[in-house]
Amino acid sequence: MSLHPRPIEPVPQETVRVARAAFPKGNLYLTIRDELGTIYSDEQFADLYPNVGQPAEAAWRLALITVFQFLEGLSDRQAAEAVRSRIDWKYALGLELTDPGFDASVLGEFRARLVAHEASERLLTALLEQCKARGWLKAGGKQRTDSTHVLAAIRTLNRLELVGETLRAALESISVVDPQWLQSWVPDDWFARYSRRIEEGRLPKHEAERQAYAEQIGADGARLLTRVYEPQAPAFLRALPAVQEVRLTWIHQFLHEEGRVRLRSKEDLPPCTLRHDSPYDPQAHYSTKRTLNWIGYKVHLTETCDQEQPHLLIEVQTTPAPMTDGEQTDRIHAALADKQLLPAEHLVDSGYVEAEGLVSSQQTYGIHLLGPVRPDPSWQAQAEEGYAAADFQIDWQGQQARCPQGHHSVLWQERADHLGHATVTIGFAKPTCAACAVRARCTHSAGQPRQLTIRAHVAYDALQARRREQVTPAFQQAYALRAGVEGTISQAVRAFGVRQTRYLGLAKTHLQQVGSAVALDLCRLHDWLLGKPRAKTRTSHFAALAPAA
Repeated sequence: MSLHPRPIEPVPQETVRVARAAFPKGNLYLTIRDELGTIYSDEQFADLYPNVGQPAEAAWRLALITVFQFLEGLSDRQAAEAVRSRIDWKYALGLELTDPGFDASVLGEFRARLVAHEASERLLTALLEQCKARGWLKAGGKQRTDSTHVLAAIRTLNRLELVGETLRAALESISVVDPQWLQSWVPDDWFARYSRRIEEGRLPKHEAERQAYAEQIGADGARLLTRVYEPQAPAFLRALPAVQEVRLTWIHQFLHEEGRVRLRSKEDLPPCTLRHDSPYDPQAHYSTKRTLNWIGYKVHLTETCDQEQPHLLIEVQTTPAPMTDGEQTDRIHAALADKQLLPAEHLVDSGYVEAEGLVSSQQTYGIHLLGPVRPDPSWQAQAEEGYAAADFQIDWQGQQARCPQGHHSVLWQERADHLGHATVTIGFAKPTCAACAVRARCTHSAGQPRQLTIRAHVAYDALQARRREQVTPAFQQAYALRAGVEGTISQAVRAFGVRQTRYLGLAKTHLQQVGSAVALDLCRLHDWLLGKPRAKTRTSHFAALAPAA
């Protein structure tokens, strides 16, 4: 398919007449076309197509339809039917009433082009450019960010189901590309074990039987890999994703001991960032947050929150589930800088705020990162009379610390922690600590002196300053604005389904999240243009009966 950009014609007169008659008060799609035009153009997607081939559908229409899909939660078939049958869609797309539409597969092909060229962000960027041109969006204001979990489009499997289904999926894949090679050596009993999905059968219940069953699957998988990697085996079999998935899963889940393939103990499993939890979506990982456990991804949504402007989602980051919020802070700021939409103040929760982030946000991007840092977790800080790190006076130039009792340190060692953050380890003399009258307030060690491990100079000062600041009424009042992003997350989840991905893989999931963000922005712009006030948090009928304080 090739794309030849053409001028965008106005909405046909008959379509206008019928749409105005059908919607005398207007609706969202009519408002979008009237106020924002087509939003997209063919030129924005021209590089996704080759220069030769059969002419493709207008890319700007496919982009709009993709957003409309996420706005209403439609499948490809339902969206194609809406293009054929709905007057408001024909108006927004500039189509004649008699236009027959197109086959639903065209939408899947367009999404595949967006994913293959890493062009999903263009759906959001084009809308933001329109908003900036109209003065609805500008840099230097206030923004807020929060994240939520995204469930993968897979079935949750236990370990037995995982290894069995991974092997079955590989056999199924090989059966498609080279059935003769597989049939030439596969044992007869494999057909009974792997001819249908593993979860459809009955797994052993007793521990010994389950262990034996796991070892049987492990031995079968090892035999398959041995056959695939034999010199006489077709080389293309080794490149099959399903075969590579068996190889990696067997490394994660099994051990070769004394000539046998044994299932690893739970304690010997690799971390969830490496371990695969489904053969069909290897990028979906297990994660946990407080009492919540899930397999999938995480999405970070950043919105503007200036009172006099519409609140719009301007940045979407989709990450593997185990990735922490703090790892995304700098990435979000870099993305906002590329869009020329850096805020003056960025409100986030404590997960996004680290000592180094406070410094880099201000020094690199000129952003005041407003959010609480985690309290000092040491027992000294938690105890009412303990001596925490904040109670020590640090002489950074002299590379020495003085304890609350006036004693000076004898050790100063600079290093990097496991995350790469610069730290300083400070130690005091053993005889001095042993003779100290308030030793119990400083350390529980029977024989060792007190040691401190703190951040490097600038980061440490920023951390301590924020801990002092965040307990003040002024900070609490300024930080209260962040709470509004919870409502945005709720709207994105309830109205646009961002907490459940439709697709397999991180890139396709990100496309869904970006499309949903554009859909949410269009709904908010529609309300803004109509002068509809922002909804406040609802109060239940019973709560409204409570006496005033």
